[in-house]
Amino acid sequence: MATPRPPPRMRARPPEPPRGGACAPGRRRRRQRESGREHGGTAAGCPPARVRQPAEVRGGGREPARVVAEGLPVAAGAGRCPRRGAGVRVSPVSHPPGGQLPLPGSRLCLYEDGTEVTESYFRALPPQTELVLLGPGETWRGCASDIEGFLAAFYNQRDAVVEAARKLLTDEQAPRRQRLLADLIHNLNENSLAEDKEDDKKWFEGLESRFKNKSSYMRYSCESRIRSYMKEVSSFISNVHPTARDAYKRIIDLMSDKLRSVKYNGCYFDRREEEAVRLCTAEGWFSCQGPFDRDDCPCKHSINPYGNRESRILFSTWNLDHIIEKKRAVVPELAEAVKTRDGREVNWEYFYQLLFTVDNLKLVHIACHKKTNHNLSCDKTKIYRKRKQNHKIS
Repeated sequence: MATPRPPPRMRARPPEPPRGGACAPGRRRRRQRESGREHGGTAAGCPPARVRQPAEVRGGGREPARVVAEGLPVAAGAGRCPRRGAGVRVSPVSHPPGGQLPLPGSRLCLYEDGTEVTESYFRALPPQTELVLLGPGETWRGCASDIEGFLAAFYNQRDAVVEAARKLLTDEQAPRRQRLLADLIHNLNENSLAEDKEDDKKWFEGLESRFKNKSSYMRYSCESRIRSYMKEVSSFISNVHPTARDAYKRIIDLMSDKLRSVKYNGCYFDRREEEAVRLCTAEGWFSCQGPFDRDDCPCKHSINPYGNRESRILFSTWNLDHIIEKKRAVVPELAEAVKTRDGREVNWEYFYQLLFTVDNLKLVHIACHKKTNHNLSCDKTKIYRKRKQNHKIS
């Protein structure tokens, strides 16, 4: 079922002044209402609200009608009676013949949050209160319903939304609104479904000509990050005790061979890979996994670098963050393990997992990348391989 579009705005005419100038009955009614306020009269003792003739519907479709209450009484203190009679001009939910309101089963609610308006509550509403007239079975959740309708337009009328946003941005002067409109255009003006260079040449601007499709570049991007980690591990050999450098070098060689066999885990950024190994959706959306000390991202950061060139560039600021820190914990621990192995075999595969795999890597937005000390260390029970025990048969 299609998400209802935001209802049209409608305004009511303000209450007309009493006809005939000094109308005695009018003055008596005003004095009675004022007297009721002075003596603690209640809303229940006031005359019923008046509803003017229905307004014409602007905009079609089956959607809740949005109306504006004008001339409604200003909300007074508890136990006080409204000052003026209510004048509200409403429109029907759909297009009934003759423009008559579908009163049976209909109800009013506040536009801002969907609170249903009772008769007594209606009398206490301040002027300019926006209301929604709902038919049987219809619901309204305030601004949330507006947002749902707006999101639906992204998919159903994307080109029209982009064009409208561009026109608004042309004349917009407020920086905050400029940012909102620019972000909207950026997010909608994408071509994430395109994979080959011929279908989205702008995405490949600034890249080497050897990349023929988006996934190949994204895979290369991930491989480059993993390669840089390997270089850091290799360069640390100068800090290793001289008597342990040969053993450290052998471990580096073992890690390098394994990385080459898995193509430096480039599968993490490749949307063509199986779901179990990639970090994105099949469309190319990546979600921030949150800081090292949280299980999720509190800001719900997400990005699709496959969508457009700007997103591809922005994605380079996202980090594969080591939960147990590479420089402060993992690499120094590896060097120490090699130095103090005393005949034991270093479990290099454990260190490999900490350095190069998602066992210890989290993809995080730059704002979620905490560069403070994580104060986490390697598992001491996994640093060395367990020795096999030989059982003698007697």
